[in-house]
Amino acid sequence: MDDPNTLFVVPHLRIQNANAISGNLTWGFPAMSAFIGVMQALERKAEKAGIDIGFEGVGVICHHHDAQVSGKGFTRTFNLTRNPVDKTGKTAAIVEEGRIHLDISLVFAVYGSDWEQNEAERASVAEQLTELLHSMRIAGGSIVPPIPGRPRPKPWMVRLPDDLEDQYKKFLSIRRRLMPGFALVLRDELLHDHYKTLSLQDPTVSRLDAWLDLSRLNMKSQAQEDGKVEWAVQRLPGWIVPIPVGYSALSELYDPGTVVNSRDTTTPFRFVESLYSIGQWVSPHRLKHPKDLLWYVDNDLEQGLYRLRNDNHLQNHREEQEI
Repeated sequence: MDDPNTLFVVPHLRIQNANAISGNLTWGFPAMSAFIGVMQALERKAEKAGIDIGFEGVGVICHHHDAQVSGKGFTRTFNLTRNPVDKTGKTAAIVEEGRIHLDISLVFAVYGSDWEQNEAERASVAEQLTELLHSMRIAGGSIVPPIPGRPRPKPWMVRLPDDLEDQYKKFLSIRRRLMPGFALVLRDELLHDHYKTLSLQDPTVSRLDAWLDLSRLNMKSQAQEDGKVEWAVQRLPGWIVPIPVGYSALSELYDPGTVVNSRDTTTPFRFVESLYSIGQWVSPHRLKHPKDLLWYVDNDLEQGLYRLRNDNHLQNHREEQEI
């Protein structure tokens, strides 16, 4: 992803009943593909509204979350809703769905032509985009008004300097306004490094084994001086989480209309499966550059990969080089 020119920030959106099931194997926060979908849908709405703007990436900062679950410890159950009776008068089946209430801020990397250099025009475009955004759903959830008695936080749009050092200073003030909260970033390198470590111990280990090993709490025994054995949880530094990052093709790309019951007859169709990786929740003050926060689409059509990327790992690589 190229360095962004302009950032459009929508602070503290309150979302009710967003989808908490991010994939077949993960839950707890909407998948980043949901926010990429919001970005693409907002771009189409802006085009219809006559706003000359393009979107390159999106970042998410979570300030508060309330998963609609019951239970304690590691065993949780989704709070499900009973649907109305069907047309025969019988009780309708319960469809399991995971819901979560969120307080999040969205940061979009945008670009335009006429309005980018003018501060008043940037503010006007930000207001127009926010009005469009409030008419949409985010990750299946509804945007609700702020808590009574509190004003609605105003969105803003900021032009980033061309100089890299000046970008760092400008982003410093932006990220300060996004605290307290946690931003979700990609940590592909943790999965690759852990896979190499496990491969030295067991050559038959797979990347799925490494992903599962990173995703769970592992207990390790430690011998004490008095001869007793104490069990402790192995913890990696940071708030590490398993996340879906896109899809991988399972079939060839079929021509539009050739697959029965597909969504429409004008779009090519392909069967896919989910791709998973490792993410990390970090405080915004630890991010050095907007690219460390932003997610973007990075498809490889020849390989049949439809996935999302985040350049936070480049920051970690830069820090290792500086050390």
